[in-house]
Amino acid sequence: MSQSKTKAWLSAARLRTLPLSVSGIITGTALAYNEAFNSIVFVLAIITTILFQILSNFANDYGDGVKGTDNENRIGPKRAVQSGIISKAEMKKGVIITALFSLLAALSLIYSSFGIDYLLYILVFTVLAIVAIIAAIKYTVGDSAYGYNGLGDVFVFIFFGLVAVGGSYFLYTKRLDLIILFPATAIGLLSVAVLNLNNMRDEDSDRSSNKNTIVVKFGGRWARKFHLAIIGIAFVAISYYCWKTFDSIISLLPIIAFIPLAIHLIKIRKIQLNGDLDPELKKVALSTFLLSLLLMVKMIFS
Repeated sequence: MSQSKTKAWLSAARLRTLPLSVSGIITGTALAYNEAFNSIVFVLAIITTILFQILSNFANDYGDGVKGTDNENRIGPKRAVQSGIISKAEMKKGVIITALFSLLAALSLIYSSFGIDYLLYILVFTVLAIVAIIAAIKYTVGDSAYGYNGLGDVFVFIFFGLVAVGGSYFLYTKRLDLIILFPATAIGLLSVAVLNLNNMRDEDSDRSSNKNTIVVKFGGRWARKFHLAIIGIAFVAISYYCWKTFDSIISLLPIIAFIPLAIHLIKIRKIQLNGDLDPELKKVALSTFLLSLLLMVKMIFS
């Protein structure tokens, strides 16, 4: 494989999205840490989530490339299929192979957590893994791609927030607790905020390509208010969680992650051109990752 093609595959994997993708797993692990931590489950959960994310990225590259959404009018980084370095057939094969590896990793994770003693749990999580793989692909692939119908935000909230946090917590503890809904909600909403920024940046090219994200449907002005609202609700959710679980000053550490997010919101108010939103994606993604790490620190030391 040529060096340029290797770089194209790495670019298509979008490694900068990986910290955001594992934030839910780290959060779920943090919440279960003092009760039932398992290092093998943790490693396999991280591997599985990374493979799911890469699968989604490959599928998005393929789906948007086939539909012509990725074109010369797109503001963000140039995609692999769009550039022509990787053909549509090659990317399709990459999607299939990554999907198979994702399923294998997920099954290994499920077995490591449940063994053969929890048949119902095994079935439920196997179905969840298959649904996650289908969702990763169907975001942009196919005539009924939900990312083209304004449903991407809903799926991101569910899978990056509720499923990632709640699912990983359950893999350790074999139970659920209502209190984990609050950090799960925060992680899910901040993940939606990253997608919302991406869609605000791509509003013009998405509209011309009939990719009807909620930004396209409701407009950029509404999207900015939505952005403020979801980050604000995420802050409230984490603040409530810290209050309910308070036992020392360390319990408040997760709130620190919202300092860069507050600065980010001020910056968003001043940005006029959609293209200038691109650097802000990384800030929100890394702030979400920081939040997950601070939750881990809180659980270990509080």
